[in-house]
Amino acid sequence: MDVQLVNPFIDATIHVLASLAFTEAHVGKPYLKKDPVAQGDVSGVVGLSGEAKGTISVTFTKKCILTIVSKMFGEEITEINDDVKDAVGEILNIVSGSGRQKLEAMGKPMSGAIPTVITGKNHVISHMTTHPVIAVPFHTENGDFTFEVCFE
Repeated sequence: MDVQLVNPFIDATIHVLASLAFTEAHVGKPYLKKDPVAQGDVSGVVGLSGEAKGTISVTFTKKCILTIVSKMFGEEITEINDDVKDAVGEILNIVSGSGRQKLEAMGKPMSGAIPTVITGKNHVISHMTTHPVIAVPFHTENGDFTFEVCFE
């Protein structure tokens, strides 16, 4: 997989969480994901097309997303509810848009679909292609999340 297609989304994820939720995210070592089971409790998935076809997703642990959304809203959120699901979709939408903007500047235009949000323990993320899924773990002071990307 072309790293040039992945890095703009990683950079966008770090920037979006820092600016929207005052959350510093540290990138871990990427790995090849072997199964479709999510690493967290709530995930957003968005399809991409254009220069490459595929999907990106982000999966948050409950503690991580509740802290992020609490910081975004300026009030304590204690359960994954519709507001949290909407926030996950919006975070991914902004990450997708920012990453695609960087790719377009590099001559690799892409379009994004509307994000889908999935919740629950051990839920499954279905990527649009049969190609390998690269998972990028992130760590914050209040929990972890994983960004996944899969392009043809």
